[in-house]
Amino acid sequence: MVLIIMGVSGCGKTTIGRLLAEKRGAAFYDADDFHPEGNRQKMKSGKPLTDEDRLPWLQRLHALIDEAILQDRSVVLACSALKERYRKILRGPHDSQVMFVHLAGPYDVVARRMQTRTGHYMPPALLASQFSALEPPIDAITVSIEQTQDEIVAAIDRHLPPV
Repeated sequence: MVLIIMGVSGCGKTTIGRLLAEKRGAAFYDADDFHPEGNRQKMKSGKPLTDEDRLPWLQRLHALIDEAILQDRSVVLACSALKERYRKILRGPHDSQVMFVHLAGPYDVVARRMQTRTGHYMPPALLASQFSALEPPIDAITVSIEQTQDEIVAAIDRHLPPV
């Protein structure tokens, strides 16, 4: 199974994804690591990515997901997956083997988190574009980020099959 932890930048995808992967004995990947350098530089300069910018990145992630499923490996992927069409690319033909978890929270909470983190190329100024692009999923586990990390992981884990 592939579990994709999704949401806007700063909602905790990487932190929760790592904790969940550890708890479930799965491999963890951060989609940010798969961005081409041009995408990173564009975001760092304060420019939001276009769908065209994202397509090669989404295709690389789909290949990762496809390989994990074909090899029957459990994977947790932290990925924004903001739009339904992005989620369709990621999922591909693997509907029953890919699950999405949407980490949801209000703008002000996410903005505060982004302002306190360091070393990330996504500037807080792009948060509004993330919220604007977000198409909340209807087929995902949705969990509020206004809980402790342990509470979030436990809430997600309750919706998943036992390992």
